[in-house]
Amino acid sequence: MSQHAPSESPTPPPVEKRNAKVALICAVTFVGMVGAAYASVPLYRAFCQLTGFDGTIRKAEAAPTAVTGKSLTVRFDANIRDLPWSFQAEQTAQTIKIGDTGLAYFKVTNNSDKPLTGHAVYNVVPEQAGAYFQKLECFCFSDQTIGPGKTVEFPVVYFIDPQYAADMDTKGKGEVTLSYTFYPAVTDGAAGKRADASQPKGASALGGTPTAGL
Repeated sequence: MSQHAPSESPTPPPVEKRNAKVALICAVTFVGMVGAAYASVPLYRAFCQLTGFDGTIRKAEAAPTAVTGKSLTVRFDANIRDLPWSFQAEQTAQTIKIGDTGLAYFKVTNNSDKPLTGHAVYNVVPEQAGAYFQKLECFCFSDQTIGPGKTVEFPVVYFIDPQYAADMDTKGKGEVTLSYTFYPAVTDGAAGKRADASQPKGASALGGTPTAGL
Protein backbone atom coordinates (compact mmCIF):
# COMPACT_ATOMS: atom_id res chain seq x y z
CA MET A 1 0.00 0.00 0.00
CA SER A 2 1.49 3.26 -1.07
CA GLN A 3 1.98 6.13 1.40
CA HIS A 4 1.47 9.78 0.50
CA ALA A 5 3.73 12.51 1.88
CA PRO A 6 1.94 15.20 3.89
CA SER A 7 0.93 18.15 1.77
CA GLU A 8 2.87 21.39 2.20
CA SER A 9 1.78 24.98 1.53
CA PRO A 10 2.89 26.08 -1.89
CA THR A 11 5.87 28.40 -1.90
CA PRO A 12 4.92 31.91 -3.11
CA PRO A 13 6.32 32.64 -6.53
CA PRO A 14 9.44 34.82 -6.51
CA VAL A 15 7.52 37.67 -8.20
CA GLU A 16 4.97 37.83 -5.37
CA LYS A 17 7.77 37.93 -2.78
CA ARG A 18 9.42 40.82 -4.59
CA ASN A 19 6.12 42.72 -4.85
CA ALA A 20 5.44 42.28 -1.13
CA LYS A 21 8.94 43.50 -0.29
CA VAL A 22 8.60 46.56 -2.54
CA ALA A 23 5.21 47.41 -0.99
CA LEU A 24 6.68 47.22 2.52
CA ILE A 25 9.61 49.46 1.57
CA CYS A 26 7.24 51.99 -0.01
CA ALA A 27 5.05 52.06 3.11
CA VAL A 28 8.01 52.60 5.43
CA THR A 29 9.41 55.33 3.15
CA PHE A 30 6.05 57.11 3.02
CA VAL A 31 5.69 57.13 6.82
CA GLY A 32 9.24 58.41 7.17
CA MET A 33 8.65 61.21 4.68
CA VAL A 34 5.48 62.33 6.44
CA GLY A 35 7.29 62.41 9.77
CA ALA A 36 10.19 64.33 8.28
CA ALA A 37 7.82 66.85 6.73
CA TYR A 38 6.19 67.62 10.08
CA ALA A 39 9.55 67.84 11.81
CA SER A 40 10.98 70.14 9.14
CA VAL A 41 8.41 72.91 9.75
CA PRO A 42 9.64 74.01 13.22
CA LEU A 43 13.26 73.41 12.18
CA TYR A 44 12.84 75.59 9.07
CA ARG A 45 11.12 78.29 11.10
CA ALA A 46 13.88 78.26 13.71
CA PHE A 47 16.51 78.51 10.97
CA CYS A 48 14.70 81.46 9.37
CA GLN A 49 14.37 83.31 12.67
CA LEU A 50 18.04 82.76 13.43
CA THR A 51 19.34 83.91 10.03
CA GLY A 52 16.61 86.19 8.67
CA PHE A 53 16.32 83.91 5.64
CA ASP A 54 13.29 84.35 3.33
CA GLY A 55 12.40 87.70 4.87
CA THR A 56 11.77 86.22 8.33
CA ILE A 57 12.31 88.70 11.15
CA ARG A 58 14.74 87.76 13.88
CA LYS A 59 13.89 87.71 17.59
CA ALA A 60 16.29 89.84 19.61
CA GLU A 61 17.25 89.73 23.28
CA ALA A 62 18.27 93.39 23.63
CA ALA A 63 18.17 96.64 21.67
CA PRO A 64 21.39 97.91 20.03
CA THR A 65 23.47 100.50 21.83
CA ALA A 66 24.22 102.54 18.69
CA VAL A 67 21.75 104.62 16.69
CA THR A 68 22.69 105.87 13.23
CA GLY A 69 21.74 109.21 11.74
CA LYS A 70 19.83 107.52 8.90
CA SER A 71 16.08 107.13 8.97
CA LEU A 72 13.91 104.33 7.60
CA THR A 73 10.19 104.12 6.89
CA VAL A 74 8.45 101.00 8.18
CA ARG A 75 5.02 100.17 6.73
CA PHE A 76 2.61 97.74 8.40
CA ASP A 77 0.31 95.15 6.87
CA ALA A 78 -2.28 92.92 8.62
CA ASN A 79 -4.12 89.91 7.16
CA ILE A 80 -6.48 87.11 8.30
CA ARG A 81 -6.79 83.58 6.92
CA ASP A 82 -9.64 81.21 7.89
CA LEU A 83 -10.56 83.01 11.12
CA PRO A 84 -13.70 85.12 11.84
CA TRP A 85 -11.47 87.92 13.16
CA SER A 86 -10.81 91.52 12.23
CA PHE A 87 -7.12 92.45 12.27
CA GLN A 88 -5.56 95.82 11.54
CA ALA A 89 -2.47 97.88 12.15
CA GLU A 90 -3.24 101.04 14.13
CA GLN A 91 -0.64 102.96 12.14
CA THR A 92 0.03 102.84 8.40
CA ALA A 93 3.73 103.62 8.70
CA GLN A 94 6.43 104.89 11.04
CA THR A 95 9.74 106.61 10.40
CA ILE A 96 12.52 105.67 12.82
CA LYS A 97 16.27 106.04 13.10
CA ILE A 98 18.20 102.89 12.22
CA GLY A 99 19.21 101.32 15.55
CA ASP A 100 16.45 103.08 17.50
CA THR A 101 13.54 101.18 19.07
CA GLY A 102 10.13 101.44 17.42
CA LEU A 103 6.71 100.70 18.92
CA ALA A 104 3.69 99.74 16.80
CA TYR A 105 0.18 98.58 17.73
CA PHE A 106 -2.12 96.02 16.15
CA LYS A 107 -5.78 95.46 16.99
CA VAL A 108 -7.62 92.13 16.74
CA THR A 109 -11.36 91.49 17.20
CA ASN A 110 -12.94 88.05 17.51
CA ASN A 111 -16.24 88.39 15.65
CA SER A 112 -17.47 84.89 16.57
CA ASP A 113 -19.53 83.69 19.53
CA LYS A 114 -16.80 81.43 20.95
CA PRO A 115 -13.16 81.76 22.01
CA LEU A 116 -10.72 81.07 19.19
CA THR A 117 -6.95 80.62 19.09
CA GLY A 118 -4.79 81.97 16.30
CA HIS A 119 -1.12 82.22 15.49
CA ALA A 120 0.44 85.09 13.54
CA VAL A 121 3.13 84.43 10.97
CA TYR A 122 5.23 87.31 9.74
CA ASN A 123 7.82 88.47 7.25
CA VAL A 124 9.38 91.66 5.97
CA VAL A 125 9.83 92.99 2.44
CA PRO A 126 12.37 93.33 0.91
CA GLU A 127 13.66 89.91 1.96
CA GLN A 128 17.21 91.22 2.46
CA ALA A 129 15.94 93.29 5.38
CA GLY A 130 14.91 90.16 7.31
CA ALA A 131 18.40 89.73 8.76
CA TYR A 132 18.31 93.25 10.27
CA PHE A 133 14.66 93.72 11.27
CA GLN A 134 14.47 92.37 14.82
CA LYS A 135 11.73 92.23 17.46
CA LEU A 136 11.98 92.50 21.21
CA GLU A 137 8.27 92.07 21.94
CA CYS A 138 5.60 90.53 19.70
CA PHE A 139 2.24 88.75 19.87
CA CYS A 140 3.55 86.41 17.17
CA PHE A 141 5.90 84.63 19.60
CA SER A 142 3.03 82.45 20.85
CA ASP A 143 -0.57 81.40 20.09
CA GLN A 144 -3.22 83.95 21.06
CA THR A 145 -6.68 83.02 22.35
CA ILE A 146 -9.32 85.74 22.12
CA GLY A 147 -12.75 85.52 23.73
CA PRO A 148 -16.03 85.89 21.80
CA GLY A 149 -16.68 89.48 20.75
CA LYS A 150 -13.48 90.71 22.40
CA THR A 151 -11.04 93.25 20.95
CA VAL A 152 -7.38 93.09 21.94
CA GLU A 153 -4.55 95.51 21.27
CA PHE A 154 -1.07 94.04 20.80
CA PRO A 155 2.18 96.02 20.83
CA VAL A 156 5.24 95.17 18.75
CA VAL A 157 8.63 96.49 19.89
CA TYR A 158 11.23 96.34 17.13
CA PHE A 159 14.41 97.87 15.75
CA ILE A 160 16.51 97.85 12.60
CA ASP A 161 20.06 96.64 13.24
CA PRO A 162 22.62 99.39 12.43
CA GLN A 163 24.38 96.98 10.06
CA TYR A 164 21.42 97.53 7.72
CA ALA A 165 22.99 100.85 6.73
CA ALA A 166 26.30 99.19 5.85
CA ASP A 167 25.09 96.18 3.84
CA MET A 168 25.38 96.70 0.07
CA ASP A 169 22.03 94.89 -0.43
CA THR A 170 20.06 97.07 1.98
CA LYS A 171 21.74 100.41 2.61
CA GLY A 172 20.02 102.02 -0.37
CA LYS A 173 16.56 100.82 0.63
CA GLY A 174 14.73 103.44 2.66
CA GLU A 175 11.47 101.55 3.18
CA VAL A 176 10.47 98.12 4.48
CA THR A 177 7.07 96.50 5.06
CA LEU A 178 6.30 94.39 8.12
CA SER A 179 3.47 91.96 7.33
CA TYR A 180 1.47 89.70 9.68
CA THR A 181 -1.11 87.04 8.87
CA PHE A 182 -3.22 85.32 11.54
CA TYR A 183 -4.08 81.64 10.93
CA PRO A 184 -6.01 79.19 13.13
CA ALA A 185 -3.54 77.75 15.65
CA VAL A 186 -2.54 74.12 15.09
CA THR A 187 -2.32 73.42 18.82
CA ASP A 188 -5.23 73.14 21.22
CA GLY A 189 -6.62 76.51 22.19
CA ALA A 190 -5.87 75.84 25.86
CA ALA A 191 -2.17 75.85 25.06
CA GLY A 192 -2.24 79.40 23.70
CA LYS A 193 -2.06 82.58 25.72
CA ARG A 194 -5.44 83.99 26.68
CA ALA A 195 -5.68 87.62 25.58
CA ASP A 196 -7.54 89.62 28.22
CA ALA A 197 -9.13 92.61 26.54
CA SER A 198 -9.81 94.29 29.91
CA GLN A 199 -6.14 94.45 30.92
CA PRO A 200 -5.07 98.13 31.26
CA LYS A 201 -2.08 99.61 29.51
CA GLY A 202 1.18 100.19 31.32
CA ALA A 203 4.68 101.26 30.37
CA SER A 204 7.29 98.54 29.96
CA ALA A 205 11.05 98.69 30.39
CA LEU A 206 11.41 98.32 26.62
CA GLY A 207 9.27 101.36 25.91
CA GLY A 208 6.39 99.13 24.78
CA THR A 209 3.04 98.40 26.35
CA PRO A 210 2.47 94.99 27.96
CA THR A 211 -1.19 94.83 26.98
CA ALA A 212 -3.28 91.76 26.36
CA GLY A 213 -1.62 88.62 25.08
CA LEU A 214 1.94 89.45 26.02
